[in-house]
Amino acid sequence: MTKTLLALLALIGSTLHTLAQDQGGFWWKRNNLRVIQTNLPDYEAATLNADSLLADLREYSANTLIINAGGIMAFYPTKLDFHYQNPYAKPNTLKDVITKCHEHNIRVIVRVDFSRVHERIYKAHPDWCYLSPKGERMINTDMYVVSINAPYVQDRAFRIIGEIMDTFPVDGIFLNMPGYQVRNPYEDKYQGIDQNEYDQKAFAAYSGGLKLPLEENSADPVYRKYLDFKKHSVEQWSKKLHEMVKAKNPQTAICTYMDRYVDIIRHESQSNTTLPYWPYTASDNVGNASNSYPDHIISNGSIQQLSFQSRYNAVEPVEAQIRLYENIANGSGLDLSMMGDMRGYEDERNFPVFKKVYGHHQKFEQYYGKYKSVARILVVSPGSWAHGEPAQEYRGIQLMLREAHIPFDIMENTQLGNQAGRLKDYQTIILPEIVALDSTSLTAIKAALDNGTHLIATNRSLADHPEMLAAVFGAKIEKKDYDGAGNYLVPDNRGVFKRFEKQKMISWKYNLGMYDLKGADQTFLPILGKGRPGPPEIIGGHEPTGYYAMGLKNHPKSKAIILPMNLGRLYYMHGYQQDKNILLDVIDYIIPEASRQLRTNAPARVEVILKEFARNIPENQQKQTMEGLILHLINLTGFSGNTYFEPLPVRDLTFEIQSDFKPSKVFAMKSKRTVPFKWEKNILKLSLSELEDYEGIVIMR
Repeated sequence: MTKTLLALLALIGSTLHTLAQDQGGFWWKRNNLRVIQTNLPDYEAATLNADSLLADLREYSANTLIINAGGIMAFYPTKLDFHYQNPYAKPNTLKDVITKCHEHNIRVIVRVDFSRVHERIYKAHPDWCYLSPKGERMINTDMYVVSINAPYVQDRAFRIIGEIMDTFPVDGIFLNMPGYQVRNPYEDKYQGIDQNEYDQKAFAAYSGGLKLPLEENSADPVYRKYLDFKKHSVEQWSKKLHEMVKAKNPQTAICTYMDRYVDIIRHESQSNTTLPYWPYTASDNVGNASNSYPDHIISNGSIQQLSFQSRYNAVEPVEAQIRLYENIANGSGLDLSMMGDMRGYEDERNFPVFKKVYGHHQKFEQYYGKYKSVARILVVSPGSWAHGEPAQEYRGIQLMLREAHIPFDIMENTQLGNQAGRLKDYQTIILPEIVALDSTSLTAIKAALDNGTHLIATNRSLADHPEMLAAVFGAKIEKKDYDGAGNYLVPDNRGVFKRFEKQKMISWKYNLGMYDLKGADQTFLPILGKGRPGPPEIIGGHEPTGYYAMGLKNHPKSKAIILPMNLGRLYYMHGYQQDKNILLDVIDYIIPEASRQLRTNAPARVEVILKEFARNIPENQQKQTMEGLILHLINLTGFSGNTYFEPLPVRDLTFEIQSDFKPSKVFAMKSKRTVPFKWEKNILKLSLSELEDYEGIVIMR
């Protein structure tokens, strides 16, 4: 039998297998991605070898490859004169990579980036490119940032994608760095709102003749209109892309960082650039996106580089390991991004981690990717890319719940209105520094409250909606911003604050809002004044101010609690247990069953994630009935706060889980052992003799 015939038979077999997989839906809907992204520098195209790349993908159990194709430069022989040709690219490499991957059932998503053009293109079409308010271009060496309303993005980008899809049987299009740019991220240089002539015309047409704002000022109504314009124009472009791609091939997935007209939402776990480090970045990203956009598949990439300036140095192996385990524990697949391919890589320390976690997922694939939440608490996030003080407040609240092993979900503040029906399923919603919400989200929050869902709001939450503060919390702002350093809170009501048996005063730092809480039904935590700072001989004088740091208003079916202070931020930055205890006592007071949902002796640095699951197998794709519970344990004991060491073994763990069924069997995937259990009165008790880096305990009905 000739080699040609053998190759043909292999290709036919691969195609039949792929078609069988795709029966009943789109291939990405299976939610079993194991992605490796090769972010190729131009020069690596000269040495990239399809056979070695395929061998590495198979060795590391990958089933999806993301690889450069076009945009900034073509990694194939383009026929388009406005598409800069990578001078190092060999004519058949991309074709060979796609062919060989498909022969072994590995999907190929091609990466395109329309954020920049080569200097040659810029010189021919300077009107296509970004222009700052100072008349400056945004440049990286010989690449110029473009304007998304100019002809390159609005027309030429579609021609490039069309050429790629007409030339190669790609499984997906990954759009890198879409949207507007005001900052050169590779040099961390802010340059301002794009003043390109096409942007001017497009904004004027959208706004009825307004001129582009020169500054980002949320108090400026023109700037607020500009924000609407940006959202509208990006969505219109995305819609056009979706229509074009799906017309060519409905089985081609669109993947990027947005949600509209997208099949796979990509997120990223990036290296921390500021202290304190956040070891829960993957749980945060996947939990947020999957609950905010439940109709999408989420793929959270573990970005290996330390920074844009340190691309050839990878994050610590334990950090990468935590990210990958958190991905699959929260319902995503696996995803990692590296500079170049795996041959001759500059920092291979993470490779054993990749091999271990990807191999585990492949072996136990049926127990991942088809989950349902058991959480009774919802934490609202300030966005998909939280930053600044709102992110600190939000992360601090998360940290309290994670360390207490209380299950919770996350949802973006912009999606509350879109998910209004689901809000009523939660017993409590927590708003951490969610200052403003749109009208539909406010309506959804109020409807959930009326239906019996409790509400907890911290710091400046809903400060832009004084009427909502008054109606829901009985609160009126007198001083929204006040430096609380030197003030104290008194945990006066021991029926609520049961964790403060040996403590009479709680010191404060950061913001401590002074609110009129006369409209609340109960007030707690009297605020004491700053007193007399100085040497021990003169301190004291912390007298009551007449203000309280907590107010509770009763509603017919629920309670609304306001804590106008930086509770989450203080815990995130400093980790004082007293601050965590305030929230835990409040939760115990209004929903004591939350802490009984899952009880364990696991240390706070063991992340415990409980989900309902159904087996992720082809015949279950339309199945809605869950087949059991799965308990994920991720060992973060090696995280010291600014360094990732190997986790310490944790022994003799016990768990009590509320379960309405007696399991038929319970087993641990990684250790391959049966887990002993007892079930009585809807309480499942089980134990684990030892936890190393990770374990997934499957509890079958």
